[in-house]
Amino acid sequence: MKKTVNLTAAGKAELEQELANLIAERPAIAERIATARAFGDLSENQEYTDARAEQKTVENRILEIEDILKNASIIQTKQSDKVSVGSTVVIDMAGKEFTYTVVGPVEANPLEGKISNESPIGKQLLGRKVNEEFDFNGKKVIIKSVS
Repeated sequence: MKKTVNLTAAGKAELEQELANLIAERPAIAERIATARAFGDLSENQEYTDARAEQKTVENRILEIEDILKNASIIQTKQSDKVSVGSTVVIDMAGKEFTYTVVGPVEANPLEGKISNESPIGKQLLGRKVNEEFDFNGKKVIIKSVS
């Protein structure tokens, strides 16, 4: 059974760009392999080993992205006063303000303010409204805005 992957439109575009970049890297990697192969004995050829390892990593990532895109379902964000996947939320947690966009697990990146709807805080936020308060890990959280 195939698993549907929830992506925002921006997340899908980012993956498509990454895929294009990886595909564009293929000729350069193949050239490095060919050059390293010309050095002779492959069993002790670190350049060849490194180039093959890079090729494997790139090819695996290409397959992973292609699979994600094939099974992608674009999240349709609608204006609502409730937090849902695709919403951008401003919260006050213990006196500090944070802005998060709730996304699917594939495009989650907390350093960029993108949290998964399956993460502990993401689960707590879903379905809540502006000015709603709740406790998260012993800290008081207030939802300031939802867009």
